Amino acid sequence: MKTLSVPGVRLAAVESGIRYANRLDLVLIELAEGSESAGVFTLNAFCAAPVTIARRHLNAVSPRYFLINTGNANAGTGEAGIRDALASCDAVARECGVAIEQVLPFSTGVIGEPLPVAKIIAGIPAACEALNAESFDAASRGIMTTDTRPKLVSRQVSIDGEIVTIAGFAKGAGMIKPNMATMLSYVFTDAELSKATLDRLLREQVNKSFNRITVDGDTSTNDCCLLTATAASSARVEDDEGTCDPLFEQGLAEVFRELAIAVIRDAEGATKFVTVEVSGGKDSEECLKVGYTVAESPLVKTALFASDPNWGRILMAIGRAGLDDLDIDTVGVKLGDTPIVSNGCRDAAYTEELGQAEMDKTDIVIAIDLARGNHTETLFTSDLSHDYVSINADYRS
Repeated sequence: MKTLSVPGVRLAAVESGIRYANRLDLVLIELAEGSESAGVFTLNAFCAAPVTIARRHLNAVSPRYFLINTGNANAGTGEAGIRDALASCDAVARECGVAIEQVLPFSTGVIGEPLPVAKIIAGIPAACEALNAESFDAASRGIMTTDTRPKLVSRQVSIDGEIVTIAGFAKGAGMIKPNMATMLSYVFTDAELSKATLDRLLREQVNKSFNRITVDGDTSTNDCCLLTATAASSARVEDDEGTCDPLFEQGLAEVFRELAIAVIRDAEGATKFVTVEVSGGKDSEECLKVGYTVAESPLVKTALFASDPNWGRILMAIGRAGLDDLDIDTVGVKLGDTPIVSNGCRDAAYTEELGQAEMDKTDIVIAIDLARGNHTETLFTSDLSHDYVSINADYRS
């Protein structure tokens, strides 16, 4: 289905030869005057230069342009990286007639190499010339690295007879365990929203979507997620108290969740899409602790790749998650609808054939009941295949 355009947003993707020839690798996004944006960024201590500049500029003014390059992360590049990120912003500002602070830079790719800033600056005029409201697909392709396909989602909701559009795209397939956001993700709406409401909505939705996925447990130096409202729709989405229409929030939640799931379905080398549900926790924190331990266990992930119902690996991961005073005699585990562990040991009705039938599926659900509280959390992950190792071993070649 064609991704809907968002009034007030124009995009362009061009080839600038940053790392590879004949590949879209430079994306420019223009936001209409009056737009508001909120962002969340990686908590990795070695955050990339563009993260530092984007955060600084976003705190100063409302942005008018996003500039995104692939092929080079501009991370681990010191003060030179900061200068290069600022030079890229300055080139957009001069070309488009805005202040440098109104340009946010974003980069993704190889860490530790100098940014080929001359190539980026040379590509900016062509990107400005190509700006178009219908270029969501091209922009989503222009931010891909090891992704095998673009990730775009859009929704429209009707509020008091007025249409509101929400659309977004993301990139990411490896080095995935967001720690406040995602790899790179941009969501836009033509609703009118205050900055405070945008900040709240973004953090709420990120926490329920991108902060619930993991491919390999590694948080990138460049993770970010931006939410922009252009105010081009006349629909009244937010009341005077900052409360949003529930239909709008539902549409926004669907966009964020589907983008996050799309990242896992395109995970590097993945052959399985895995849902890990942890219920019966004392609080959300311990549910997440167990969920991530299972989802990121190399032994669990390789068993998933092999379609091997080796449920002992799941028990092992639960046991090493570090929960205080866990009563193992109450723990239950299911694969799909098949109970494999009851009261801490093999379920009386379980057979290897039943487990094999569940593990042979492409979409697998691991449901864990800790039986010690009322909290539940759900994570999404992938298996660990030969191809994951090959993709990352060959990444710089």
